[in-house]
Amino acid sequence: MRRVAIVSEHASPIALAGSVDSGGQNVYVAQVARQLAAQGDKVDVFTRLDSPHLPLEMDWGEGVRIVHVPAGPARYLPKEDLLPYMGEFGAFMQRYFGTHSESYELVHANFFMSAMAALPVARRFGIPLAVTFHALGRVRRLHQAEADRFPDCRFDIEDEIVQEADCIIAECPQDRRDLIDLYGADPRRIRMVPCGFDPQEMWPMERSPARASLGWDKDAFYILQLGRMVPRKGVDNVIRGMARLRKKYGVDARLCVVGGNTAQPLDAATPELARLKAVARQEGVLDFVEFTGRRGRGQLRRYYCASDVFVTTPWYEPFGITPVEAMACGRPVVGSDTGGIRYTVVDGETGFLVPPKDPDALAARLARLARDQRLSANMGLAGARRADRLFTWERVAAELARVFDGLRQGNAAPVSAPGWDADAEARLMA
Repeated sequence: MRRVAIVSEHASPIALAGSVDSGGQNVYVAQVARQLAAQGDKVDVFTRLDSPHLPLEMDWGEGVRIVHVPAGPARYLPKEDLLPYMGEFGAFMQRYFGTHSESYELVHANFFMSAMAALPVARRFGIPLAVTFHALGRVRRLHQAEADRFPDCRFDIEDEIVQEADCIIAECPQDRRDLIDLYGADPRRIRMVPCGFDPQEMWPMERSPARASLGWDKDAFYILQLGRMVPRKGVDNVIRGMARLRKKYGVDARLCVVGGNTAQPLDAATPELARLKAVARQEGVLDFVEFTGRRGRGQLRRYYCASDVFVTTPWYEPFGITPVEAMACGRPVVGSDTGGIRYTVVDGETGFLVPPKDPDALAARLARLARDQRLSANMGLAGARRADRLFTWERVAAELARVFDGLRQGNAAPVSAPGWDADAEARLMA
């Protein structure tokens, strides 16, 4: 049995995914904690106290405890505003580690600010530190430019973490290459472990009953976009692609957009929705786009299974859990040829890869799926097989456990083959 401290300063496992700062990292932290506990570990998740109504500590299922760290005001703050409070976050962890009789054997930090707060703690107590960045500052700046609100000091912080952490967890081959090319990371201390899906949450179901439960037209061609409502996710590109699909190819296409800061699609609560609605109105397809607002995890399977295709065309995506979930539900995926999507989606087999910000290319691929139901079905089956083989959270946690065991024994990550960690891929492909 290991005792593991997972640090996730802004992404709590109990937050509802789909709002601006609540997405894949929240799901990742929640699932990794649960799966490690299922393997017999004791897991404490350290996340910032963002509400005065939350307890300092709370049990969250067998073997998992959440520790709410008082750092900054006890209310929601955008993650870009949290950097000044990371000293306070780390100081709390120092005290907590020093006063609790249980000794942690490993710290797994998620995101650069968590690693920043955890690094001094790990060094003081002689505990190995593994880091999953989830997003890299230099990559973010490349794609978002002036829209990136993090200060330039993020780059120096990440440089130090890359050099000092005992192991860096890359989520896909592109992530590994970025760590080496942009940060000078030592390939010997990088291990690639992807994100995943929960087979108890996501599995195929018949399209017709799923559509009936949502009140969808039984004959229309439905496109699903699901995720956080922020510009880099490229939802505007999906709207424009759907408009071209209708006008140029004559497909009776509809688009469902799931996500937002509230359960209702309120422009005031989710400003990005107002921009997206304006795009749909400009394209003449507002009547064919359904904005649902945020939905709970238990509702998402119906949306995946009711759709004909899942589309995600972000400018960049460090990994992207939603394409894997859609594949697990037996749906073809059309995604941007970037980041983790390039790894999870096999072009021409489980779906299609398209350039981001190219609605014409997107529409052409969607038209092919709309006109060839056999191709669409075969891609959905292939995607489900790939998801089940490679991307369950159980397998992800088992691979992380192998990394953690090696670090506990004083071993750094093994030397990686050119391109990425071939040993991890071989185990995942087994």
